[in-house]
Amino acid sequence: MQTAFIATPTTPTAAPDPITNTPFFPPIDLTHAREVLRLDGTVTRIRLRSALVEAMTHANGELAAWADGHKSQGRATLAAVQADTIDGETVHVQRYRRGVYAWAHAELLDRQANVDTTPAGQRQADATGPTADSLRADARRAWREILGRSGWTVELL
Repeated sequence: MQTAFIATPTTPTAAPDPITNTPFFPPIDLTHAREVLRLDGTVTRIRLRSALVEAMTHANGELAAWADGHKSQGRATLAAVQADTIDGETVHVQRYRRGVYAWAHAELLDRQANVDTTPAGQRQADATGPTADSLRADARRAWREILGRSGWTVELL
């Protein structure tokens, strides 16, 4: 009698290397990101790394002019920019990471939804989890908070 093998998602046990960043912005740790985003083994290490790299690139672009201003004043890293410190880390670093994680999660959701989702499965996902759009809004909010623009600006035409 032959036994069928059924693959089930597992949580990876190997600790991946952190993703290095530009000198101003902090590296991103894949294990921490996976835990915060509550991702299991169905999201491969390479897919997560790719989404995080794209998110870091986007965040760095959004914050580039602001970072250049601080670098010109002698602040070599985001952590060196004066901000409140909570849990041993500046809120700027925490918000940067939160934005990167949210943007990466949105990228993963976009790709995952394109793979194979039945209409019933899509309705359940929409009802129970964050959408890519809401995650991108979370990312932009985190980066606006770093920039000191936490509110919305509306202009009448």
